[in-house]
Amino acid sequence: MDIPHADLTVDKDLAARLVTAQFPDLAAPVELIAQGWDNALFRLGDDLAIRMPRREVAAHLVEHEQRWLPTLQRLVELPLPVPVREGRPAADYPFAWSIIPWVPGTGGAHRTPAERDAYARQFAEFFAALHVPAPADAPHNPVRGVPLADRTAAVHARLDAMAGRLADAVRAELRTAWDAGASAPSHIGSALWLHGDPHPGNVVVAESGALATVVDFGDVTSGDPATDLSAAWLHFTSAGRAAFRRRYEELHETDASTWARARAWAVSIGTSAFAASDGGNGPMARMGRDAIEQVLIDS
Repeated sequence: MDIPHADLTVDKDLAARLVTAQFPDLAAPVELIAQGWDNALFRLGDDLAIRMPRREVAAHLVEHEQRWLPTLQRLVELPLPVPVREGRPAADYPFAWSIIPWVPGTGGAHRTPAERDAYARQFAEFFAALHVPAPADAPHNPVRGVPLADRTAAVHARLDAMAGRLADAVRAELRTAWDAGASAPSHIGSALWLHGDPHPGNVVVAESGALATVVDFGDVTSGDPATDLSAAWLHFTSAGRAAFRRRYEELHETDASTWARARAWAVSIGTSAFAASDGGNGPMARMGRDAIEQVLIDS
């Protein structure tokens, strides 16, 4: 299993009915593109897409996107999936949903770390622009952007539960990487805007290899930028990681503690993806294995 079971059936017929009922001027052929961890994505005609929650636990995350993506778009040059229409709950579908621009390309999870190195500097520029002080009413996320000590028990428990799936030596190195980040000085200063879930499945890559867009802002929050900087290990090889770090440091103040915390966040996000995959070979499993490998390279 690479993704959790849905709480309700979200298919193209339902998506088409909702569009026709609420936004008849946009009615067009609907095609399923992906059933993601929390949301289903459909293409709507040539230029639009439909984003629909498939699990109640994540339904409010689309509301975060509707509220905050217009604000975040003003910070960054990269086009973001700002909703062009905000769908309402209906009798046969209880959640908010969005119609967003369609961006051609492939998901980063379908590329290798070496292929993803092509956008390392561009991704650093995106985060450097995004990481500005967030307002007091920015969404709170209890598992991202927080002090690492808040997550130590959960990460240790996950590593313990992965006995038999990961070699003892690997689990020990991952624990050491986590503990090094957790013991590093904490983020000081304003809570900064964060994407919150910076893994390869949440970027779209153009045919040229450049970033086309960053998607899935459901975990958008504020706090320690190290959460987002875990992308250095989640996406890239050591060469891409070095390019990412150099470019970010040219644009945004940081220190060694920030990168130690970022590597620890890569342990958390990478092992979470790997654990959720049940040892499969889908994109989530590959993302987890790649992240673990890259964290260990820097041991």
